[in-house]
Amino acid sequence: MRRPVLLWRNRAKNAAGAWESETAQGSFGRLWGVFMNARVAIAAVLVILQKALQALGTPLNHWTLAICIAYLGAALVVRLWAHPRPPGSTFDALWVWTIGVDVMAFSLLNFFQASPLNYTPLFALPVLLASVLGPILLAFGTAASVTLLLLADAAWSSIQGSADVNARLLQAALSSSGFFLVALLANQLAVRLAGQEKLTKKSQSAARMQIQVNELVVATLAEGVLVIDDNGFVRSANPAARRLLAAQESAYPAPFRLAAQTAWQPLVELMQHTFAQQLAHESNISLVQPGLNARRLQVHSRLTDSSDGPHESLCVMFLQDLREMEARIRIEKLAAMGRMSAAVAHEIRNPLAAISQANALLEEDLHDAGQRQLTAMIGQNAQRLAKIVDEVLNISRAQQEIPAQQTASLRLDEAARRIANDWARQNAVAGQLRIRTDSASTEVSFDDDHLRRLMLNLLDNALRYTSGTAQGLEVSTQLVAPGQARLAVWSDGQPLEETVQTHLFEPFFSSESRSTGLGLYICRELCERYGAQIGYQRVLRENIQGNEFFVVFQPASQRLRTELPSMDSVLA
Repeated sequence: MRRPVLLWRNRAKNAAGAWESETAQGSFGRLWGVFMNARVAIAAVLVILQKALQALGTPLNHWTLAICIAYLGAALVVRLWAHPRPPGSTFDALWVWTIGVDVMAFSLLNFFQASPLNYTPLFALPVLLASVLGPILLAFGTAASVTLLLLADAAWSSIQGSADVNARLLQAALSSSGFFLVALLANQLAVRLAGQEKLTKKSQSAARMQIQVNELVVATLAEGVLVIDDNGFVRSANPAARRLLAAQESAYPAPFRLAAQTAWQPLVELMQHTFAQQLAHESNISLVQPGLNARRLQVHSRLTDSSDGPHESLCVMFLQDLREMEARIRIEKLAAMGRMSAAVAHEIRNPLAAISQANALLEEDLHDAGQRQLTAMIGQNAQRLAKIVDEVLNISRAQQEIPAQQTASLRLDEAARRIANDWARQNAVAGQLRIRTDSASTEVSFDDDHLRRLMLNLLDNALRYTSGTAQGLEVSTQLVAPGQARLAVWSDGQPLEETVQTHLFEPFFSSESRSTGLGLYICRELCERYGAQIGYQRVLRENIQGNEFFVVFQPASQRLRTELPSMDSVLA
């Protein structure tokens, strides 16, 4: 039963017309225009032909001329003002003005013919129009109507007593058979053409979707991608590649010439070697931009395959920042060391506790002041070591339990001024440091020792990159909301690169080869322990652009998990 059902469905689909789908509307419109132009041309030729026959001495049949002129007018009206629409399940009067008018006009010409001209081949036009643009039922109906009209014309000739009745009947039969065959073949070709066009449009849509997906994937890659032709023009560059090239989007919209900047010359040479040798290359290069630090890149170049020869190939370059690669390798190595140090710290706790107990017992039996001073020093350093061990375990996440909520609090203005002055004296930079406290003695939830460690890391980092001029460093506090205090450490150093800003607070990432990259990571961990937020921004102070690291503290009167204001509200 399934095969008859499928056959019925195919016939029903065929009956609806080959161009019913909206995706084929463009092809239907073009074919419609071709047929309408053909109708106008045939009508004009018929009018001219009647005048030419009159000029050659053939008597003019006024009925024939009037029919040709009327047909020309009807064809022009449909061509200029009709809006084509594929035939559907409902009746459309437009087909009467096209196929109906053609069949009627050609039948009248065939009936009133007074010359040796035979108008029967003209019936092929409405049959083709119905077959190509309409369903198979319309095509067969048009062929059947033409057949009936031809037979009626032959019957009328027999009534009039014409001697060639048999010949006309035979001609009508042969012409009608040809019209049915043309209707079937033309309709099948139209259905196949429409199906192929639908498949082509579907394939094009899938290809466009795949191109969009590929562009989205390439745009989000952390690895830079450049597509270069053999003339040295960059046809495509993803955002990562533009950042690595230090090129602004507006300054170099693709396509742009790779040799536009002198700093890109190493990439130009690598591209030329790749095209010349037709082989993939890998190289470490340095891009030196004016006013910026040299950027070391690892570049892999590949050639796309082309069937049109090497001159049509494209060179695809993959760019990676060597500093980021080295940082990832250092992270992997130091992560293992971190796990080992956590294990060592865990093992140190028991001997350290034994030392503290033994020192306390020894201190009970000592009466000499000098000896008691020594045991006091041992006790203080043992407590310091125990605290360091606890911090190492907390930061490395070696402890399974979440650290207990901190309840320590301090006055931010007083603590920040004291720590900043102590640091300035130790580093002999009192002339470079400005201290501005304006948080109205607000108490924040933070431990004093941990705040010292946080500020020392930020101040050491600021001193490392400052210009060395007077007032090149600043420590400030302020209120950003009722009871919400903010601490900022500012320096007049050069702006940080975007790649550095992205990884600022990640462990083991540093722009210096001798740095472990743990300072800012520890600052972030300390801030998260107390519910504070730490961030970076580029700000203007005293008409000087500089780098600012800021911390927004949790008020001492609130719980640790209280929601903090958004980061945008504290970027001042």
